[in-house]
Amino acid sequence: MDEARRRLLPPTGALHSFTAAARHGSFSRAADELGLTQSAVSRQIALLEDWLQLELFERAGRGVMLTAEGRDYADAVAPALDRIRRATARAIERHPDRELAVATLPSFGMRWLAPRLPRLTAQVPDIVISFSARSTEFDFADEPFDAAIHFGAPDWPGAHHDYLFREESVAVLSPEFAERNGVRTAADLLRVPLLALASRRNAWATWFADAGIPDVAPVPGATFEQFLMLAQAAVAGAGVALIPRFLIEPELEEGRLISPFPATASAGGAYYLVFPEGRAQSPAFHAFRAWMLRECAEAERI
Repeated sequence: MDEARRRLLPPTGALHSFTAAARHGSFSRAADELGLTQSAVSRQIALLEDWLQLELFERAGRGVMLTAEGRDYADAVAPALDRIRRATARAIERHPDRELAVATLPSFGMRWLAPRLPRLTAQVPDIVISFSARSTEFDFADEPFDAAIHFGAPDWPGAHHDYLFREESVAVLSPEFAERNGVRTAADLLRVPLLALASRRNAWATWFADAGIPDVAPVPGATFEQFLMLAQAAVAGAGVALIPRFLIEPELEEGRLISPFPATASAGGAYYLVFPEGRAQSPAFHAFRAWMLRECAEAERI
């Protein structure tokens, strides 16, 4: 590293003291957090101010307050230090040859992944996978995940996409609701509450078009953030729900829900396994990826 670039990297200790003092608004509380004396924190910050040729704090009563320049610097530096901490923790704690961290959509994790995991562990007994529920995209550089399950288009920034499968949603209702409301045909659904996923409010229009009833105004019902909440509402008799079939197979098999209509609705997207290119070299990820693709291919052949 040349001298000019080295000059742009202040001492790490000074940065830690600065961000702690910025967070607490106090040198003494920063010292307590870092296990230093107050005078040591003060010296570290003085060193940083000299390094930057900027005044970072001003006195405010018994505490300190960031200057405008100090606030701008703290806003930029604190997230960078957090990323370094997370990256270091991953490097120390992880065993990439057998450990894996996967972010999954909650419903997909509960109803597709979890029931199939015994097959994975039977094939790869040494693999250790940590699953976490995530419903939105994130930057792999900022999170401790090796891969994620994504639904929609292959548009996750900076990630490779492995196509898994498409979904078809079916209209489901409890047998008691069907009997109580005289629901026998698709047209009968025009007079009962229709439950929907909050992010797919227009899915019912697609379903009715497939059922041969276009341009309708169905009775609005409750909306839910997750499919499994939607399924429970349908089981309880709150209305008719539109849910991907693979997510409600247990309720259909047990008879708690029925799906008497042939019409389906496609959300227009698909499920993908997404991951940054560098993860493909991990033995644990290679085994998990191969298993996922094999499971999805076999399911589509059924």
